[in-house]
Amino acid sequence: MAETPIASMLRSWDHHTIEHLPKVIRKIPISKDDVAKLEALAEVYQLPTEDIIANLISNALREVEEKIPYVQGSKVVRIEEGDPIYEDAGLMPKYLKAKERLERKAG
Repeated sequence: MAETPIASMLRSWDHHTIEHLPKVIRKIPISKDDVAKLEALAEVYQLPTEDIIANLISNALREVEEKIPYVQGSKVVRIEEGDPIYEDAGLMPKYLKAKERLERKAG
């Protein structure tokens, strides 16, 4: 079974390597219990709390993207090895369009 984004993230934390991508500052409410968990993770892995938060969000989103279910539509979009491949009638196409639009807007 392939390693999940979260498992990969924990392995990288163990080696004190954090994926550093361009960041945007957002103010979000976090429960006191979650703050304690975040600070404990930062202490245990000896990483800045902000990096832990950013990494968790990034990897959780990656895992969410993987789990958005495919819903078979009625339109055939291509043929692979003689088998019809149907359009995705679920939320993934809408999500990808919104993501692309927002990424272009952010420039």
